[in-house]
Amino acid sequence: MPPVPPDPPHRSAHSEVGDTDPLDRGVEPVEVPPRRTGRPPVQRSGVEPRPRRRAPLAVAAGVNTCWAALVSFLPVATVLALAQLTEDAATFTGAIRIGLAGWLLGHGVPLGTSAGPIGLAPLALGALAAWRVARAGVHTSRAIGAQRRGSPRQALAVAGTVGLWYGVLGALAAVAVDLSGITVPPPRAGLTFAAFGALSALLGAARSTRALGVLAGQTPAALRDGVRTGLVAALLVLGAGAGVAGLAVATGGGEASDMLGAYRTGVAGQAGITLVSVAYAPNAAIWAACYLLGPGFAVGTDTAVRTTEVTVGALPAIPLVAGLPSGPVGGFGALLLAIPVLAGMAAGWLGTRRTLRIAARDRTPVGWLRLFAAAAIAGPVAGASLGFAAMVSGGPLGGGRLVQMGPVPWLVAAIAALVLVASTMIGITAARVFTDRSH
Repeated sequence: MPPVPPDPPHRSAHSEVGDTDPLDRGVEPVEVPPRRTGRPPVQRSGVEPRPRRRAPLAVAAGVNTCWAALVSFLPVATVLALAQLTEDAATFTGAIRIGLAGWLLGHGVPLGTSAGPIGLAPLALGALAAWRVARAGVHTSRAIGAQRRGSPRQALAVAGTVGLWYGVLGALAAVAVDLSGITVPPPRAGLTFAAFGALSALLGAARSTRALGVLAGQTPAALRDGVRTGLVAALLVLGAGAGVAGLAVATGGGEASDMLGAYRTGVAGQAGITLVSVAYAPNAAIWAACYLLGPGFAVGTDTAVRTTEVTVGALPAIPLVAGLPSGPVGGFGALLLAIPVLAGMAAGWLGTRRTLRIAARDRTPVGWLRLFAAAAIAGPVAGASLGFAAMVSGGPLGGGRLVQMGPVPWLVAAIAALVLVASTMIGITAARVFTDRSH
């Protein structure tokens, strides 16, 4: 019987044509040329990526600082042009010059006028300018590649460069304003703007580079807790002052409306004057906080507005003075004096609860000495903060009686430190006892 040839290899129905070797089929393999894209091939191995080019510090700081100055200047020029406080404010050049004068005043640069010196700075404008310059510090840190480096040296370099640029802009603004009859010494304006810009930019740069966290990690725990608690206490007192000031202006709304109607400037002018009054709202909040603390404030020479005494004379026709008290507080009004004490107790309570919560998470003991040390630090920190706020919120509003406006800074700082160091101590003790009993 002849041998039976073997069966051909079985090919699966699911196999693809490409699975068979072309030599078995007698077909030469076809080479597909690479697709032409018009770009050279990328070498992915053995070649390091080219480092990204960073902007020079001076250029980045200059661009960001000029933009921050422009953003904070334009609203001022618009509002003052609407208010029509001067005869030439209706013209373009007049609006620019009066806007520059208001911009300088918002940074704390006093203006010399024919009616006397004007140094009462609108703090809302100052807060806007500080925020924009702080953002300039953030953007400059990113532009030079210093973001999240944790380098205090780079943060200081950014702040110093931004401060120099801002000082130059302030000096130029003073020169431009001096041509319109308002006297502003350019050196003083330049130095004030340089300090303002450096401090504001340092806040933004320190946060962007995370240098603030590095420095905070190297400070003692009691110091960190005390500074944090003191700042919270100061903010709570200022918040209470803002609430009291707003309530006082709201109850005197009729008188404020009459004052606005006395300005014959039309609807646009009254809107501008209202916005100018809003720019001074933080000043009123600080003065109200000083009123709650006890020292009070002055609205002219030989005047006093305190919880125990109200002595005022002729007042300027501005809507904010409509909220001034008519006499000493009495009855239930005396309860207002407890607000700063409650603010200090709340700050001490919140700070201690936070400290104990973090200590429980990290399983580290917290002794009474650390808590009492934090309270001893919190009082002076809060007092210094409120004293600084009182200092920047006051200033002359012309000659004569209005040369003295605002609270006395050192008196506010001293009384606030005494009141808040005692109240934060009470809050810290209560929080510690409550936490120990709950566990």
